[in-house]
Amino acid sequence: MKNAFVIVTLSGLLSACAVAPTPHTDAPASAPAPSPTAAAEVAGTPMPSSADVMAEGERASAPDEPAPDLKLPKVVLTKDMLYKLMKAEFEFRGGAWQGPYMTMLGLAQQTRDPRLAQRAAEMAQAAQQGNESLAAIRLWRELAPESDEATQYYIAASVMAEDLSEAGELFAARLRDAPPANRGLVMYQIQQLLTRARDKAAAGALLERLLAPYSAMSEARVVLAQSAYNRGANDVALGHAQEALRIKPDSEIAVLTLAQVSGEQADVAALLAKFLAANPGAREVRAAHARILVTQKQYEAARKEFVALLKEQPDNPGTLYALGILSMQLSDPASAETYLASFVSVLDKNPGDERDPAKVLMMLSQLAEERGDVAAARAWLDKIDQEDAPTWFAAQLRTGQLMGKQGDLAGARALLAALQPDEPAQQVQVVLVQSQILRDAGKMEEAYAVMAQGVALFPVNPDLLYDFALLAEKMGKVEVMEKNLRQVMQLAPDNHHAYNALGYSLAERNVRLDEALALIDKALKMAPADPFIMDSMGWVQYRLGNLDEAEAHLRRAYALRNDVEIAVHLGEVLWHKGKKSDAQQLWREARAKDPKNDTLKSTLARLQLKL
Repeated sequence: MKNAFVIVTLSGLLSACAVAPTPHTDAPASAPAPSPTAAAEVAGTPMPSSADVMAEGERASAPDEPAPDLKLPKVVLTKDMLYKLMKAEFEFRGGAWQGPYMTMLGLAQQTRDPRLAQRAAEMAQAAQQGNESLAAIRLWRELAPESDEATQYYIAASVMAEDLSEAGELFAARLRDAPPANRGLVMYQIQQLLTRARDKAAAGALLERLLAPYSAMSEARVVLAQSAYNRGANDVALGHAQEALRIKPDSEIAVLTLAQVSGEQADVAALLAKFLAANPGAREVRAAHARILVTQKQYEAARKEFVALLKEQPDNPGTLYALGILSMQLSDPASAETYLASFVSVLDKNPGDERDPAKVLMMLSQLAEERGDVAAARAWLDKIDQEDAPTWFAAQLRTGQLMGKQGDLAGARALLAALQPDEPAQQVQVVLVQSQILRDAGKMEEAYAVMAQGVALFPVNPDLLYDFALLAEKMGKVEVMEKNLRQVMQLAPDNHHAYNALGYSLAERNVRLDEALALIDKALKMAPADPFIMDSMGWVQYRLGNLDEAEAHLRRAYALRNDVEIAVHLGEVLWHKGKKSDAQQLWREARAKDPKNDTLKSTLARLQLKL
């Protein structure tokens, strides 16, 4: 499986290099006068537009005070020139580009002012006119040869041109002139620029020619491997990556590139593990190895790698988050809560961090609730910012449920009533939560009334109909249950839960067993890995007297989901097959998990058994 994990990109290595800006090819021709150019923004010094220059000239009679680092000609601003410039700007704002462009380019040639050539280039780029843009940029660079900004624009435009020869000559000169210690960075920069070329094959061929004289450098091989991989030449990429690592065996970027272009996950994991054994301080490789282990579901091994990373950087939010999620996956809620709480603490100390803690706060609330600390669960929810609207709304619903658990039904219902969402889907969620709070409090009639009212308001919402059906069954209203489940099947024919629920209900009541079998079989075909549907199939087979088939389905279900009700069903099947000690052991395990479980109680009572 290729590209199985996110390889560390070259962006870190490029951060010290200036990268030429992307031409403005997506702006409409009718765009207003542009803001300072992208390159100028990167440099931190906005380049004035021609309108700015002319306004200054009107105040000073001529633009004879050069901007910093620019050698500008002394030009007398005549009335005729001012008229042409203003007319060009107004026409450009009105949606025209060709006339304004020709005016700016002609005045740039006449006055030798590079700012006018730049403005002509901006107009051509906004109109998505590549050839005209390149012509103006050539003039800009000619008039301001000392301008790094002009050079960067020239490179970018040359790369986007149909003929890459100009770009090739400039890149070759840059490589020759670069100090040996910096040449690798220049290679990475060139490769990044060439990714913007329209002709990918030509760009790849150009890069191969440019780097051929430097093939003994590991960096050159890495760049060639990345380029080949990006254009689908995987065998070529593999060869370059292997050579890069041979040249420099301790290079993180070389081994990560080799991992990226290699094939099977197992081979990649072995490659990275071998590298780490020789280079234990290779942080990026360790992070990549951890991600591979996660994809292979080797969660414990992955957690060890992240723990090692955390020792080096105890406040790394990404590592803390990964450890929290892995700990939850490994059923280690205490560690998960510790790591995720640290994640939130780190973000609190770094308000500029763009990560959103809302989902983590929801997870922390769940973890606190699971260990019985409802107050802590609510405290985590209270930290969710209202600006994060979807998560905040979910947090309010969960807060209402927690208030209900604490016995504050009036407060919970008041909180839900105050939400008043506009979206129908959210209104349905309010109904569902309000009903669940009442059910948990034992107020079944009130819960049923809330659901009935909700169904009247939203008669074609499958989720609402499904929950209403389950509640109706609990209250003995089987006709209401069946009517609503069949309506769900009509509205959402692929809703396997509805088929399973009706089939299980028939099997549980030991009626219409052939129909129950057909319904559950249809649900199982839709979701063959669902342990609860397997449980239903086992139960209907038991009702039909097929004990061996029942046991097989229930054992598969229990292996996938160690659930109390599945255990109770399997125990009953085993009891009737004469495996009474096995049955009793399962029931004891179920009682230890949930001593108040209704299914367990009713089964033992029906069989007149005591454990």
